[in-house]
Amino acid sequence: MILVADCGSTKIDWCLLNNQKVEKQVFTMGMNAVMLTEEEIRLRIAEELVPELTGYPVEEVYFYGAGCISEEVCSNVARAIRSNFSDNIKVEVHTDLLAAARALFGHKPGIACILGTGSNSCYYDGEKIVDNVSPLGYILGDEGSGAVLGKLLLGDILKNQLPQEICTKFLKQYDLDRLAIIRRVYKEPQANRFLASVTPFLLENIDCPEIHELVLNAFKAFFKRNITQYPHYDTLKVNFIGSIAHYFRSVLEEAAEANGCTIGNIIKSPMEGLIKFHTA
Repeated sequence: MILVADCGSTKIDWCLLNNQKVEKQVFTMGMNAVMLTEEEIRLRIAEELVPELTGYPVEEVYFYGAGCISEEVCSNVARAIRSNFSDNIKVEVHTDLLAAARALFGHKPGIACILGTGSNSCYYDGEKIVDNVSPLGYILGDEGSGAVLGKLLLGDILKNQLPQEICTKFLKQYDLDRLAIIRRVYKEPQANRFLASVTPFLLENIDCPEIHELVLNAFKAFFKRNITQYPHYDTLKVNFIGSIAHYFRSVLEEAAEANGCTIGNIIKSPMEGLIKFHTA
């Protein structure tokens, strides 16, 4: 049996495949592999996953994860997995960006993008990632991401760049004031998640011209600073994974057209595509 894992910071989606069918699906606590030791990863798998797979002969594991960005980290994850199953099983550990590319394009070339809390992109040749413009995180980059959209929204509200009724509506709806926002951004952990958590307000008020312009300009920046650096960006399909891309598709398409790009497929999660990739 083949075990495929899509690992994010919030949750890990494990799918056990048997003869091209999903035998079992398990959800465990998410993790960023670069933030954990090999032993911590091993313990999490032992406590949360292994009891759910008792009696199922796992022969191959394909793990795609946030933080799996170096050979050292990938090796740590692979050893942690083997120690919970068998030293003889096949284990491959890859980045979540390769998961996006394989889920979106299979064995065809294209430009694969992630647009959720953070953002990322790559040029995929149908087998491997051959180019990647570094996302740089929400302070230096992550254009078009939920965190950056939230950052722009909060900045415009606090600097009175949006209509007063919009500012008042937001502060009341989220029960926030200037000091609370400053504290959440600068004093408390996981500011990126807090920033991304306010993006539903943008979607709810997308018909407001100022809100629409904010979102459109953020997406234009994503294409200009990332996608247009890849070869053949104007002829290849640009496909997306992530909630921001899914819910803001119409504005994203406007931004793509403004930069001479063509959006193809947009999906919220890579697992369905990964299942097809590993059972083809």
